[in-house]
Amino acid sequence: MTETTQSPKVEISIIIPAYNAADTISACVQALQTQTIPRERYEIIVVDDGSTDDTAQRAAAAGARVIRQENAGQAKARNTGVSASKGQVLLFTDADCIPLSNWIQNMLYAFNKTDIVGAKGVYVSNQTELIARFVQLEHEDRYDYMRRESYIDFVDTYSAAYRRDVFLEMGGFDEKFRIDEDQELSFRISFAEYKLVFLPNAKVIHRHVKTVRHYIRRKFFIGYWKNLVVRRHPEKLARDSHTPQVLKLQMAFAALGSGLLALSILFRRAWLGRASLASWLALVLSGVPFYRKIWRRDRAVLWVAPLMLIARAVSLGAGFAWGWLKLTLWGRLE
Repeated sequence: MTETTQSPKVEISIIIPAYNAADTISACVQALQTQTIPRERYEIIVVDDGSTDDTAQRAAAAGARVIRQENAGQAKARNTGVSASKGQVLLFTDADCIPLSNWIQNMLYAFNKTDIVGAKGVYVSNQTELIARFVQLEHEDRYDYMRRESYIDFVDTYSAAYRRDVFLEMGGFDEKFRIDEDQELSFRISFAEYKLVFLPNAKVIHRHVKTVRHYIRRKFFIGYWKNLVVRRHPEKLARDSHTPQVLKLQMAFAALGSGLLALSILFRRAWLGRASLASWLALVLSGVPFYRKIWRRDRAVLWVAPLMLIARAVSLGAGFAWGWLKLTLWGRLE
């Protein structure tokens, strides 16, 4: 009688959507090959979202299982990866991230408690560019905000974990979204009264944007797609566990300052110009608590921080306004 040896059961599936990520995907997959838990416990799945470069070939060469689909966005790619996966725990990261060697282990700590169904980790960065360093401090400011919460309602998929059964029960990511699909899913899960937690030790290295132009573009589209999120979950306009309340105030100051400036030019009233200037100054001064953190952590970033706060408020607000207009007039975003 011949004895057969069964392969160990896969417990964890790591899903990575990738589109034209040839420059980064190899480092991402290689970092996942050398984790602090046994390799046979997890699988690595890269979903090539219609890339026109050699993303798929590089991912396969680094040791990932590769699935290809026509370009349909990250939400669809992640759902495709989940459909092909075997693990009861689903981990997500992005193709431009490099998980630290203990990333999987630290993500799994969330599930030591049986009532926890999902978790969010953090970005770290070793970049030297001022704009990238500002972006990292911006994330750290939000992490400080989340540390005060016992449970969270906002999970970003650059470092995320879900129990498979709950993910499937909730229907996965909404494929209408091109951006913000991760926060929309986490809002749905929290509304269902499941518990999500923040894991500050589950770290992935990320390449943040390095120029003001790319920063503004990214924030514009975050604001644009936020319209779909708040139409589904209007309660989250008031508060979520990720967004500092001062950001909403800054967007209001930017809208007021822009409106007053336009009126001052149109009607040539000096007092309108002064009121506009006061609104912009209020926006800058509202960042004082953030500037204090920057002073303690990376003082050189103070040179760009006030202008970046203005750029953030204006681009988020403009993106949200454009998305609202398109939804109102045409009933859809694309």
